[in-house]
Amino acid sequence: MTGFSTESHVQGVRGGDRRLLAKTITLVESTRTIDNERAAAVLSALQPHTGDSFRIGITGPPGVGKSTFIEALGMALITQGKRLAVLAVDPSSSRSGGSLLGDKTRMTQLSVHPQAFVRPSPAGETLGGVARKTRESILVLEAAGFDTIIVETVGVGQSEVAVASMVDCFVLLALPNAGDDLQGIKRGIMELADVLVVNKADGTMMEPAHTAARLLRQALTLQNPLTPDWSPPVLLASALANTGLAEFIATLETFRTTMIASGEMERKRRRQSRHWMWELIDEGLKRRFTHHLRVRQLLPDLEEAVTRGRMTPIAAADQLLSAYTDKNLA
Repeated sequence: MTGFSTESHVQGVRGGDRRLLAKTITLVESTRTIDNERAAAVLSALQPHTGDSFRIGITGPPGVGKSTFIEALGMALITQGKRLAVLAVDPSSSRSGGSLLGDKTRMTQLSVHPQAFVRPSPAGETLGGVARKTRESILVLEAAGFDTIIVETVGVGQSEVAVASMVDCFVLLALPNAGDDLQGIKRGIMELADVLVVNKADGTMMEPAHTAARLLRQALTLQNPLTPDWSPPVLLASALANTGLAEFIATLETFRTTMIASGEMERKRRRQSRHWMWELIDEGLKRRFTHHLRVRQLLPDLEEAVTRGRMTPIAAADQLLSAYTDKNLA
């Protein structure tokens, strides 16, 4: 994909070359086998320089204002001397694979700031809208010296577990509405959140925002916290009015300090690394399975047999797995 050597990628990332940083992330996002091998070598070389950032995941339903909130947050963090990177995972066209939305066009200030790096990545067919190589991109950005990394998800209902498994602090943005919207949040992702923020709390939406915050706090009392050292707070903010951000940033810092002091931050990252390893094993096994010669020969007929009801899925799966594990059929 690129004509750069492993050493060039590593030196470029470590040296602050933004062009090579972008090309390195493109390399790790590639699905080509030859690029995957080169990306693995680059990541191995960068590994000693990773792990020092604060990783923040931000999710919420469409329309909650994630991009506007992240830009306001990012600019505030930069004024505090932070170097910020944003991995914004956009919805993708199912036909072309192209990104339907462009966070660089929505984060107009942040995307051009020298202390920030905004990377939109199409989600493709990945469940829930987290790009397939988001974890690898986080490592590259850490090696580049970014001390704060935000992963924004499309908030389509399934991405929350994925993003929570790769960040230190998981933030849920909620709309200033009560009723069914909050019930949906309560059933789904509230148990994963470390911090909850009711956004768009300004003007005529102040009263509904306070109502939403009260209902969220009530809901939180009905569930066990993820760790005994932290009870998720519910905050109010408005990215457009630039209110509530200072309190939110202070809360993030308190969370980080608390988690480091208790040892939970290190334990969480260890769990995430183990989970990532098994995800890669599952992905690799499936890829090898579907590329197996005998499996590829049997698959069309067995799929049709299952579709037409002539064979049970159990029997078809067993036959395919037997073909894969039989060394004489390899």
